[in-house]
Amino acid sequence: MKFKLATKITLLAFTVAAFSVFLSGFFLTYKAAVELKKELGKRALAIGRTVAENPTVKKYLGKPEGLKEIEPVAERIRRATNVDYIVVLDMNRIRYSSPLPERVGSKFAGGDEGPAFADNEYISEAKGIRGIAVRAFVPVKNEYFTEQIGVVVVGILLPTWWELLKSVREGIYLATLLGLFIGAIGAGFLAVKIKKEILGLEPEEIASLMEQRDALLNTINEGIVAIDRLGNITLVNPAAQVILNVRQEEVLGKNIGEIIPESRLPEVMVTGQPVYNREVFVSGKQLISSRLPLKVKGKVIGAVAVFRERSEVQKLAEELTGVKKFVEALRVQNHENLNRLHSIAGLIQLGRIDEALDLIFRLTDTQQALTTFLTKKIKDPALAGLILGKAARASELKVELVVNRRSFVEGYPAKLDSTKVIEITGNILENALEAAASGIRKKVYLKIQASKREFFLLVIDTGPGIRVEKNKIFEPGYSTKGENRGLGLYIVKRHLEDVCGKIRIRSTSKGTVFLIKVGGERND
Repeated sequence: MKFKLATKITLLAFTVAAFSVFLSGFFLTYKAAVELKKELGKRALAIGRTVAENPTVKKYLGKPEGLKEIEPVAERIRRATNVDYIVVLDMNRIRYSSPLPERVGSKFAGGDEGPAFADNEYISEAKGIRGIAVRAFVPVKNEYFTEQIGVVVVGILLPTWWELLKSVREGIYLATLLGLFIGAIGAGFLAVKIKKEILGLEPEEIASLMEQRDALLNTINEGIVAIDRLGNITLVNPAAQVILNVRQEEVLGKNIGEIIPESRLPEVMVTGQPVYNREVFVSGKQLISSRLPLKVKGKVIGAVAVFRERSEVQKLAEELTGVKKFVEALRVQNHENLNRLHSIAGLIQLGRIDEALDLIFRLTDTQQALTTFLTKKIKDPALAGLILGKAARASELKVELVVNRRSFVEGYPAKLDSTKVIEITGNILENALEAAASGIRKKVYLKIQASKREFFLLVIDTGPGIRVEKNKIFEPGYSTKGENRGLGLYIVKRHLEDVCGKIRIRSTSKGTVFLIKVGGERND
């Protein structure tokens, strides 16, 4: 049976409280037993001294008539003091009194009485017929205190553990019940408080969200840096580490002013206003940066920056449209940055998981299975994160995204790196999702297989199909989706040309098939 986190915390805290109560009771009982033993020893020693000083004992001990005179005196004192036995011995260890009358006149053989006959008084513990007893040995002097004439032995039986517990059971029961009651209340309160602090999520749900968060952060080619309300760095993704030439363990927890004084993130927290696509110089590098405040319940709790080297933006612009269309390339970069920035902001604001992440991912059992499958089969975390992101996008568009279970990624052919695969797959999938969203069946099928020998990508959508000449869709700027679109498939074509890849398209009114191959001899 699987218990919820609150139940586990309650049971654990209650168990610890119960164990503590019982352990405390055990030690208190043990301490009480030790103290009782000391007190009984002192009492036996005091009684023994009283008997040793008794005039009758002094007068008749060691004399024949003492066998009759001493026994009544010892028995009277035993009953008055409520001890278990008083034995009076002469120097020959002959009993002059005993709790067992038949033993009077016989020789004593306790085993530990030797020092007492050397004029020493002490307390010992011995096991007899009636149980374990504390015994006090006291020497007896003659009437003139010039010679030892015998020994008095006073014994008091020790209570058993059960007898000792019975004597204090009411107090123990009350303390135990009170301790368990307080422990149960504390355990329940602790469980509710912890559950509230983690927004009602179960551990596996938190783990899943963190896996998706890491996968998505690794997918992003832009550098990402986040800070808390004190200006301390809380997040540096892999791309940021490369761009800034730092290591995560070296900067996490450090103040942003020490590591990146040019970031201007503290200003964003002060103003509470986002700043998009501004040029900044960091460590001699010219970057294009967007900065966004992170808010929880209207209160700024931190800030996040997304940036990319300006040289990369320039290179992308030249590859896509040439120098004359550099502005257009920056517009595309701005569009992509905005989408990614808002998604990442939601991930980082874990304090708003129940709102932000729920809107982005719409977590379902299918998504959980997809996450597990991608983690095992897709060895490129960035690509796995992309597919997860597209699954969330499909959910928003109310499109079913089906990932073929025979998909796998173990590596890529020469010249085809993770960045190119992500851009190819991302653009094809995005077009397929938008096409399927306008169809009737609203379904997209994805199959991807990659190794160092070949790369294979198959995407099928159930959209209305391509209504224009197929070669035209690869032209830069061509789009049927409005302004500021039309560069995705152009990027795909350029990347495939760079790696000698092939793309085949088949489209009808019932849907479109995109098939991409790089390397290998596959005849799918």
